[in-house]
Amino acid sequence: MDRRSFLGWMGLGWLTASPLFLSSIIAKFQQQLAVLANNANGIKSTTFYVAPDGNDAWTGKQANRNKTQTDGPFATLERARNAIRELKRQQGGILKQPVTVFIRGGTYFLAQPLTFNSEDSGTQKCPIIYTAYQNEKPIISGGQRISGWQAVVINGNRLWMLEIPQVRQDKWFFRQLWVGNQRRTRARYPNKGYLPVAEVPDATLNIPWHQGQSRFRYRQGDLKNWSTITNAEIVVMSLWVESRLNIVGLDEKQRLVSLGLPSLHRLEPGKSESSSAAIYYLENALEVLDNPGEWYLDKNSGKLYYMPLPSENISRIEAIVPRLSRLVDLQGSPENNKFIEYLSFQNLKFAHSEWYYASNSPMAGFGQAAEGVPGAIYAQGVRYCTWQNCQIMNVSNYGIEFANGCANNSVISCQISDLGAGGVKVTQGASSIQVINSHIHNGGTIFHSAVGILVMNSPNNLISRNHIHDFYYTGISVGWTWGYQASLTKNNIIEFNHIHHIGRLSNGDGPLLNDKGGIYTLGVQPGTIIRGNIIHDIDAYSYGGWGIYLDEGSSQIVVKNNLIYRTRDGGFHLHYGKDNSIRNNIFAFGRLAQIRISRAESHISFSFERNIIYWKQGQLLDRDGKWDDSKYLLDRNLYWYEGKGNFRFGKLSLQEWQQKGRDKNSLIANPLFVAPERDDFRLQPNSPAFKLGFKQIDYHQD
Repeated sequence: MDRRSFLGWMGLGWLTASPLFLSSIIAKFQQQLAVLANNANGIKSTTFYVAPDGNDAWTGKQANRNKTQTDGPFATLERARNAIRELKRQQGGILKQPVTVFIRGGTYFLAQPLTFNSEDSGTQKCPIIYTAYQNEKPIISGGQRISGWQAVVINGNRLWMLEIPQVRQDKWFFRQLWVGNQRRTRARYPNKGYLPVAEVPDATLNIPWHQGQSRFRYRQGDLKNWSTITNAEIVVMSLWVESRLNIVGLDEKQRLVSLGLPSLHRLEPGKSESSSAAIYYLENALEVLDNPGEWYLDKNSGKLYYMPLPSENISRIEAIVPRLSRLVDLQGSPENNKFIEYLSFQNLKFAHSEWYYASNSPMAGFGQAAEGVPGAIYAQGVRYCTWQNCQIMNVSNYGIEFANGCANNSVISCQISDLGAGGVKVTQGASSIQVINSHIHNGGTIFHSAVGILVMNSPNNLISRNHIHDFYYTGISVGWTWGYQASLTKNNIIEFNHIHHIGRLSNGDGPLLNDKGGIYTLGVQPGTIIRGNIIHDIDAYSYGGWGIYLDEGSSQIVVKNNLIYRTRDGGFHLHYGKDNSIRNNIFAFGRLAQIRISRAESHISFSFERNIIYWKQGQLLDRDGKWDDSKYLLDRNLYWYEGKGNFRFGKLSLQEWQQKGRDKNSLIANPLFVAPERDDFRLQPNSPAFKLGFKQIDYHQD
């Protein structure tokens, strides 16, 4: 069953309307409310305009140039921001009317990030709105157009070449190129797929899992000592992270590649059964530039080479490369009680930024979820601000980050895509962030372990009705304390999201990483609820790939009314935790197992009631779990195996299982889904699940 049918079945058919349609309704409604409120209060708003053909010496009061070319819109957003500052000073430091900055269509290339501080705040009655003018499409870019290509032939390939002196002078380097708004691929080997690490001579038995290596052996024929090999990078994946490593040498006789830094984690041969089994690819060597749409940048000569697509014309190509690591910088000062408040960004596109490790950095990666990669839009000390109907795309970063002192901000109906890292990041010191009805997709293109939405040590957030897909690691991650220590993470609501193609992308690429979930949690989280989500097509390289994964110490979490299907491992996994409630969910079509628990503990780990478990391959309970020793409550569940033969509860029959006090009132019976082979998990009216108290999933009920 597709999302439209499922939502219709749950009485939420209106949610299947186009997000843009819904966004336009919401935006118009809010604008009308603002106008009505201001009119009722007798407040007249102030308007400024910005246009690519404007002039910062003009008043910015007109949308177009006048006939005498003496007045019209501003040319830059900085000038509009400064005009509002001037207006506030004239009014004693507090706005007395709402302000709207209308931004005309076109691309605004920033020389530096667009910055805001507490001086740029609006008020609840007089907010400041930066928005597109009518239906025009402004782009706020941290990139630079490049031109002057020359046709050349290298290694028998017809390429385009462009010299960039600043690269040769070691003043600039970049790892992203967009042509016609499409991300192009750094020259890569292999062109598709990944290579297994063959041997790791330094990974002896006494080396711990968290200690990496700076060399490995490759298979015969996989790599060569090309002339540009030391310009290239190896990207190697093990466990749940990637390590990005410069090549410093390659010995063909020994089949040994040496790297500038050790990998983040221990490496094991890629074909081994080890959880640390490693795979890799190489990028940015001229000799592997062999596929249309690929490019190579030589840091020594400063030459950029591009192999064009057949349809591309050298004189008409629009190519953009990144110059800025951050696009918008909102720097409140919470420690001084100076916040940025009541700004709204609407119908704008933010694009073309690149953050990467400093050239002298000892970093090869981050411990999990690419948590150290900053946002292209960065907010600190920001309250009551909104991003609505915006696009954040073509960046190496997380799309937007809410850091210390941020509260009551909203990301509504935005598209966040083509991301080097993840979509939305909420860090310690932030709270009450809402991410609603947004489309977050195609991330982790550089930092593969990034996630769609990352919440770290932050309470009271709402993640609702988002469409999240095509990430290599995890869809939504909430937590960031391991075990039972005190945690700031609580009262987070994760509801009605559609999460799919995590691990293995919808185009078939992957999986690369392990230990992942559609939704992933860590630590004690009282008040956190995971409900009404649709999660499917979750995969992993060698272990993991769960639908909902409650990792170390996850406790006091309610998981209810979710539909989860087609996962590599179980639809549900608890590593260890206590007092979790898992109820009224559908778990279907796990490949290896349906339910997993990893650690036996003396307390009640979870209750598991009124769930439907439906599968046709693999085990019901994972083979390695601690089902005999753990304490948990299971009852009133419905189990049905579509495969051949009978199934068992671990090593036990249902009768033996029930004699241990488990599933005393549960049934083995066909739940009578309408058409599970077509992803239609609606229940027929005579389903035995109803007799067990299973409720037709309704987003509006407990």
